[in-house]
Amino acid sequence: MQLQRLLSYTRKAVDEYQMIEDGDHIAVGISGGKDSLTLLYALHGLKRFYPKKFELSAITVDLGFEDFDLTPIRELCKEMEIPYTIVKSEIYNILFNIRKESNPCSLCAKMRKGALNEAIKAAGCNKVAYAHHKDDIVETMLLSLLFEGRFHSFSPRTYLDRMDLTVIRPMMFVDEMDVIGFKNKYDLPVVKSKCPVDGYTKRQYAKELVRQLNTEHPGAKERMFRAILNGDIKGWPERILQTR
Repeated sequence: MQLQRLLSYTRKAVDEYQMIEDGDHIAVGISGGKDSLTLLYALHGLKRFYPKKFELSAITVDLGFEDFDLTPIRELCKEMEIPYTIVKSEIYNILFNIRKESNPCSLCAKMRKGALNEAIKAAGCNKVAYAHHKDDIVETMLLSLLFEGRFHSFSPRTYLDRMDLTVIRPMMFVDEMDVIGFKNKYDLPVVKSKCPVDGYTKRQYAKELVRQLNTEHPGAKERMFRAILNGDIKGWPERILQTR
């Protein structure tokens, strides 16, 4: 995927769900993976021409895994002139050594999000951008149906009143295969996850299920995504379709 196409998808999401306003300071949560680095490129590129002016900061919560070297990402942020903060934590030690959690994902996400939100507020940001793409949104809907009994998925824009912080998801129209193509084309400095349960989660199950459904019924993923957009899901903002 070319950068121009990524920017087109990003602007579509930002415009249709009113994600960015003049004067915003947006934090990009950087995990080190392909998705968050693609998001960084997307918002850095959008910033150059978007009519509403905004600032960017990048933040990584270091979970405490050994040999998790963020130097390539630090160099990328320096090249892009984006302030980069690494938040050191003991999350890995707490989950795997002290608590010995057999299913750590939920607690890990909660602890990581808490550390990230603190850093976001300290940096003076009023918004945080997450790198969830189209596949993530469809997979989340399936997980919600299968394990919660409700039709639900990530909202494109969510205000967290307790934190006075708005979450935005500018890559919601981007397919994961396009993210993989972008990573390969632009040689993104991905720092591989060291998590021992990576690839053995319910989300991985949903990912494989979507892949199977789409193979057996071509276009199924796109139809599920369209159902989500048209599903009048509680908490989702109004979608304003662009005429240009």
